[in-house]
Amino acid sequence: MGVPIVQESVQPDNKTGELISLKEKISYGMGDFGNGFMFDLGQLYLLKFFTDVAGVSAGAAAGIFLVSKLFAAVCDPIVGSFVDYRKHIGTRGKFRPFLIVGSVILAILTILTFISPNISPTGKLIYAYASYMIWGIGYSIVNIPYGSLGAAITQDTHQRASLSSFRQAGSLGALFVTSVVVMPLILLFPNHHVGYPVVMGIMSLIGVIAFIICYRGTKERIVSQSGPKEKLSIGVIVHTFTNNKPLLVLVLMTIFTISAYNIKSALLIYFAEYNLGHVELMAYMNFIIIGSSLLGVLFLPKLVRRFGKRKTAILGMLVSVIADSINFFMPSNVYIFTILASISFIGISIPNGVTWAFVSDIIDYGEWSSGERKEGITYSLFNFSRKLAQSLSGFLSGIGLALIGYVPNVVQSSGTLLGIKALLCLYPAVALALAMLVIGKMYKLTDSRHAEMVQELQRRHADNRV
Repeated sequence: MGVPIVQESVQPDNKTGELISLKEKISYGMGDFGNGFMFDLGQLYLLKFFTDVAGVSAGAAAGIFLVSKLFAAVCDPIVGSFVDYRKHIGTRGKFRPFLIVGSVILAILTILTFISPNISPTGKLIYAYASYMIWGIGYSIVNIPYGSLGAAITQDTHQRASLSSFRQAGSLGALFVTSVVVMPLILLFPNHHVGYPVVMGIMSLIGVIAFIICYRGTKERIVSQSGPKEKLSIGVIVHTFTNNKPLLVLVLMTIFTISAYNIKSALLIYFAEYNLGHVELMAYMNFIIIGSSLLGVLFLPKLVRRFGKRKTAILGMLVSVIADSINFFMPSNVYIFTILASISFIGISIPNGVTWAFVSDIIDYGEWSSGERKEGITYSLFNFSRKLAQSLSGFLSGIGLALIGYVPNVVQSSGTLLGIKALLCLYPAVALALAMLVIGKMYKLTDSRHAEMVQELQRRHADNRV
């Protein structure tokens, strides 16, 4: 049964044509920079921590990722509903206050996730499940409001593309730093049981500072005059999802793109240690690979202006598919691999960046089609697909390692080495090819159609104020 909730009316400041300052764009990007300092740690190092430090088997680690991410995915719409149905929205805005409180909670939970208590193997497994599941809730509390914030800053297509590029730059910046410095810092500690939580604590503190910058430097301009009129219920959440066709398409595309990206990120450390023979190479490789990805972000606004968001996303995925396919068949040489992996990451950074502009457009579509603006629920449903993809990638990474015969901290067989490379290159290529088909054939919310919708929404808002 739905619970009737009345939200206090908020007067909109719909200056959609207002140019967003460089300072605000940087501040907005700092949100994903801070987010990455806690999220990327799990994507890059948690599987390795589970298998090689905590002593959890690869198969059991796969189960942790699968169950924890599915649990977090289910929690996302609940958090999104809470954001949308809040009774009182103060002068600080609808979304920004969550960035302060949520980031501190997430930082603490991130450190706890990288602790392996000195208890029985069963106890360690239970702790790993519990800590990562609770971490998922903490991540939703800060990430869903941040993800919804972009739609509240502007409705202009080109401004959103620019904001998306800054967000993706922040994400890649965090990935760049955490990929390059974390493992060398951990290796400074003879005892990795100590090194992991200490280093993760340092990274998490940087993440909190970045979120504070985001909070202080951004402004919410597009705010609904009133909250959703419907009673909050599971039916409302399901209806929001099933009646927004562009959202359904984006969810399907994201399952493929994010699982491809996360598997590449998670398996790279295994490839560096076992296929190339030196785990310390990961820092240098990531310096080049992630640094190169920023090129895709730099050209993103110009590509969107030239081709539109949909064609730009397809172009980036095509580049990544070709590079990954070639890389699998090339010898496992650090130079060849790094060059092709860099090209692949440049390609995949483009659709990942455009995605945030897609989400903001889809929030507008939901308001246009239903008459109610539900940023939190809509973004949480999109984030649901990201959690499914993260669950899938974590599960496939762990199960894949188990199936190819991976044994931690020993010399791997030739078959296992080939399997690591296949997981790293072939799965992303296939997944991105499927994502290209989905967005190319099924996504109908073009930039021109969105511009028409925004004009109609502005007319509605003007009529409501008369």
